[in-house]
Amino acid sequence: MADTPTFAPPTVWKWDAESGGQFAHINRPIAGPTHEKPLPVGQHPLQLYSLATPNGVKVTVMLEELLAAGHTGAEYDAWLIRIQDGDQFGSGFVDINPNSKIPAMVDHSGTTPVRVFESGAILLYLAEKFGAFIPTDAAGRTECLNWLFWLQGSAPYLGGGFGHFYAYAPSKMEYPINRFTMEAKRQLDVLDRNLAERRFLAGDTYTIADMATAPWYGALVKGMVYDAAEFLDAASYKHVNRWTDEVFARPAFQRGRMVNRTYGDPATQLHERHDARDFETQTQDKIGAKD
Repeated sequence: MADTPTFAPPTVWKWDAESGGQFAHINRPIAGPTHEKPLPVGQHPLQLYSLATPNGVKVTVMLEELLAAGHTGAEYDAWLIRIQDGDQFGSGFVDINPNSKIPAMVDHSGTTPVRVFESGAILLYLAEKFGAFIPTDAAGRTECLNWLFWLQGSAPYLGGGFGHFYAYAPSKMEYPINRFTMEAKRQLDVLDRNLAERRFLAGDTYTIADMATAPWYGALVKGMVYDAAEFLDAASYKHVNRWTDEVFARPAFQRGRMVNRTYGDPATQLHERHDARDFETQTQDKIGAKD
């Protein structure tokens, strides 16, 4: 590794400059709202506020899978939260997620609205609410949760670690890229070894563990995030690729990937979703703005 200048951290760190990188203008060391902005509420009990990042896709895929399985109570409104514009710091959003991260959901089906934030928590909440996509036996449920929590713990190293330093940092730095590339490849190897013995992550049944993981690691090996598939030799993870192909081919997964999407081919974008018929329009932005 090449020698680099030594950085000496100050005794007390102070936020006196932007950190740099693509998301510098929305990163800050404090929580709480920056402005007053109530959230819209649509006609369905389930109100989702999100963006089609990998974490957001997890939840819209789950909702579309529930509807495809006949759970009509899973009808939902999906409102677009533009994180580059700071929508996640509006007072209404902070009320339902004090961590100011998408996705966040409110369930209005009971006498008192229930807020649910953190994508893994939303998947588990919906699985338990509808009794779907999670095994009912103790061993199967535990194995499903093993992989769901594996994803929740591992993805920050992929996104905030590898993805940030490889794709978004203002300059390329050898040490963090090497460090997080090693971890990203280790994680892919964990998945590949598991999927060599199973059709899906938790066994032979498609579960919320697959819905949580495919938008991250499936997208990674297919070159859909960070433009890093060749760099990571992603094609060598044959079992991850086989699993990704099967999961991505599911019609409900394809619909879920479209919701709250504001980038890529316009035919793959559905900025907001309030009814299943909205997919017929595909490219229409329900709030009038166009990327």
